This record gives sequence, structure tokens and C-alpha cells, in this order.
Amino acid sequence: MKRGLALFLAALLAALTLTACGGDGSSAPAASESQTDSGESWKAEVRDFGFDTAPTAAAGGAGPEEPAGAPDSGEPEADSRLANAKMVYTAGVEAETQDFDACAAALEKLVEELGGYLEYASMGSYGDGHRSASYTARVPSPRFSDFLESVGELSHVTSQDRNTDNISERYYDTESRLATQRTKMERLQALLAKAENMEDIIDLENAISETELQIEQLTGSLRHYDALVDYATVDIRLREVLRLSTVEEAPPTFGSRLGSAFTDGLHGFGDFLQDVAVYLAYNWTWMVLLALIILLVVKVSKRRQAQRGETFRQSREAGGDFFKRKRKDEPKNPDDKQP
Repeated sequence: MKRGLALFLAALLAALTLTACGGDGSSAPAASESQTDSGESWKAEVRDFGFDTAPTAAAGGAGPEEPAGAPDSGEPEADSRLANAKMVYTAGVEAETQDFDACAAALEKLVEELGGYLEYASMGSYGDGHRSASYTARVPSPRFSDFLESVGELSHVTSQDRNTDNISERYYDTESRLATQRTKMERLQALLAKAENMEDIIDLENAISETELQIEQLTGSLRHYDALVDYATVDIRLREVLRLSTVEEAPPTFGSRLGSAFTDGLHGFGDFLQDVAVYLAYNWTWMVLLALIILLVVKVSKRRQAQRGETFRQSREAGGDFFKRKRKDEPKNPDDKQP
């Protein structure tokens, strides 16, 4: 029994010794080299399809090498997170000015100085003589905030809204589909060059036409996305006013609020009288014509009433004379008979 236990322990010790000798690390470089070769061949195949095979931190790769002097902070910077993002910036601005001509000219000049252009411009005037303008400005995206600040300096901004849209997913999906369609086109053209059967040639040509259409559509979508990303869109509505709107906070006391309301009421009433005067100045010809028509209608109505009164008076007088004669001819006593 003891001899069997000793043989078992000796066999176990021999097995452990062989395992330690076989795992000394001499075969590790070969395995690493095999994995590297297979990885490089896989990347080469994927590159043939037009996709990027650069490892990223999110995919578990090592990523690009950092500069020698770069500090290891352990946290990515905000700019690096948006380095490849496709952002679309839009804004809407409501503004007013007392010097419309100078402000409109300054806005157009500002767009040109920032390297942008006006996609839409329109001007008009109200019935009271006040003018307004609508612009759709396209400015380089890096100058988006600068442009909005300059607009606030040139005019009195009453309202402003900004919007940021991240279209990275749509953009890169379209880009990937375009690369796939181009690869498909190359393969179809290679097959067409080798085709000898007429039926195969026709089918390949139809497939090539459909692929060309897909490539054109995807290319147009990418150009549209590039235009939105490269140039921000700002819609501006500029109005001419006699007095700029106040954006002050409400007064803290009741007396101040009451005085402010009384002052605003006087200003509003004065503005109303001015608007009425301007309206009458613009439409005085129609007002005169309307007054003449009303006067003519009143005159005709009075004349007809006078004619009706005269006719009624004559009828009444004629009826009175008739009854008088009849009463005179009738006997006073009913029993008396005329001879």
C-alpha cells in the first residue's frame, strides 16, 4: 500500500516537471507572430473593400502613438471627442433697428467679411412705412458664434434661438454605402470585360446602371451634408422701428411698476396716433373718395325723404278737402230729405 502511494507521488512529480519545462515561454513569439500575420492579412482584405482598419480605443486597439512629450492625463479632451464629428449649426434671429439702411448694409458686409454668402434676401415695407428684411446667411461653421455676436452689436436682438445637430451617424453610413457601391461597380465592370454571353452582358449592364444611380445619389447626399457642416445657417428677420423694445426686468416696487406702465401707455398712445396719421397720409385719396360717396348717399337719401314728405302732405291736404266737401253736402239731421 505504501509502495503504491509512493509510485503515484513520483508520477505526479514527473508530470509537473514536464509541464514546467514545456511552458518556459520559448513558443510564445511564434504564436504572437502567427496572430500578427493573420491580423495583417485580415486588415488587408478589409482595406480592399474601402473601410478604415485603424484600431481605436473604443475597439480595444492601441490607437495612434502619442507624442513623446504628451502628458498621460488618463482622460480624453473635449476637442478630441468631436474631432471627426459632423455638426450642423443653425440659428434664428429676430432684430430691430432705428437706422434700417445702415444696419442692412452692415449685415450684408459682415457676411461677406466672414467668408460667407447670402442664400436668400428679401425686403418689404408695411402700410405705416416701416420696412423689414429677411435674410438666410451661410457663414463658415467656425465663425458661427462670432457672427451671432456681431449681429447683436449691429442691431437690437429681441429673440435668438440656436440649434446643433450631430449628423455623424448619417454621414458615415452614407460614406460607407458609397464605398461599397464603388467596389461593386469595379467588380461589375471586371465581370463585364470577361463576359461573352449576350444575356450576361445585358444583365451586367443593367446592374451597372443601377449601381451608377446609387453612386450619384449617395455622392449628392454627401455633398449636401458637407455643405451643411462647412457652413452654418442663420435666418435673420430685421425690422425698422421708431423706438427699440425694452428688455429690462420688472421694477421691484408697485409705484415703479405703475409709473412704468403709465409711461409705456403714453408711448403706446403716441405711437398709435403716429400710425394713424401715417396711415391717413398714405390713404387720403381713398378716404376723400369714401367721404364723397357717403355725402352723395346722404344727399340722395334726404332728397327722397323730402319728396316722400311732400307727397304725403299733398295727399293729406287733398283728403282733407274731400272730407270737408262731403261733410258740407250731407244734411245735419238724418231725417231731413233733400227735395
